[in-house]
Amino acid sequence: MRHGGRTALVTGGARGIGLEMCRQLAAQGLRVLVGARGREAAEEACRAIGPAALPLALDVTSAKSVTEAVREATGLTGGIDVLVNNAGVSLDRELRPPYVDEDILRATLDTNLTGAWRMAEVVVPGMVEAGYGRVVNVTSSYGSLALMDSGRHPAYRISKASLNALTRMLAAELSGTGVLVNAADPGWTRSGMGGPSAPRGPAEGADTPVWLATLPEGDETTGRLFADRRPLPW
Repeated sequence: MRHGGRTALVTGGARGIGLEMCRQLAAQGLRVLVGARGREAAEEACRAIGPAALPLALDVTSAKSVTEAVREATGLTGGIDVLVNNAGVSLDRELRPPYVDEDILRATLDTNLTGAWRMAEVVVPGMVEAGYGRVVNVTSSYGSLALMDSGRHPAYRISKASLNALTRMLAAELSGTGVLVNAADPGWTRSGMGGPSAPRGPAEGADTPVWLATLPEGDETTGRLFADRRPLPW
């Protein structure tokens, strides 16, 4: 219960890895806001997690929804100390570069990149004012330029590479404020996106994001990408 009194907001928190992140954060003593596009899904997740969880209707593709949800969350809890940008989509078909499906590209970027950016824009100023914050962007090794060896899933890869860039820029901008910004690759995990044949369970996939979300005060780890709590190259 070492994090008692802190509040975490997890986007895409009603199922899969996001739900497990909420469970693990609540187990460490945080109050958890479960963000989901449908309030009923968020409420069902909260019943599974327990009294430390609160439902939050939140669509990261809508600036209006983000603003209203964060206003509601702040009213309920007094402030947000931890932001986990977990909401994401993988919509790619079999097309590979140089071919592009612009509708899929736009939809993928709107959730995976711009959605996280919207959340940071609204949440981070309160963290800076408080002198404490943890931002975790859930990414993928598919977005690592150093590891990119295929054109498969191009829109997804581009979105995650861009999210990695946002992670580094935010971390640099917030240096010295007490707000740490890192990216976590959960690995191929059984979930709605990963599918039932993935080798990892949600608990294993949630471990690294939760670890980064709960870095202790005084820790200076920021602007980095991790998998299994070990650094990955950008």
